[in-house]
Amino acid sequence: MDAQVSFMNDLSKSMFKSFQQMCDLNIQLAQTMLEETTTVTQHLSTQTRPTEAISAASARAQPTAEKLRAYQQHLSRVAADAQVDLARVTEQHVQETARTAKALADEVQRVATEETERGMRNHQETMRNFTDPFKEITQRADGLRAQSDSADSAASTAKQAPTPSSSSAGRSTGGAAAH
Repeated sequence: MDAQVSFMNDLSKSMFKSFQQMCDLNIQLAQTMLEETTTVTQHLSTQTRPTEAISAASARAQPTAEKLRAYQQHLSRVAADAQVDLARVTEQHVQETARTAKALADEVQRVATEETERGMRNHQETMRNFTDPFKEITQRADGLRAQSDSADSAASTAKQAPTPSSSSAGRSTGGAAAH
């Protein structure tokens, strides 16, 4: 965004500068033409013979044409300078804009890839839960059954095997009776 704003600011400055030069040139032309018209009018008003008036008017026509040609050349130069300046501004900002656009595209691609992977994992998890909705319940039941079976087998083992204290107690009482 900063690169685009900077580009637009520099482009606006360049165009404004060119516009200002054209306005200055037009003002200068208007002043020159007004001066020429005033001079020709004064010169014609002082002439008493029509032939002198025509020769005075034709004498001023050549310098006026040259001034219009000079105006046209200045205008062409201002337009060419404006084009060069716009090209320079564009060239300066193209590299920065391209670099910024590439960084933005890389960031968008990275985020899109992460979101796609996250979505795929969520989708796979949803599909696993959907295919066997009772899997968790079955796993809990199997775990409880395994705990119950191990507790039952421990209890039955304890009933079948004599405890060392009960067998030694029986021997000592049996041994005393035999003596």
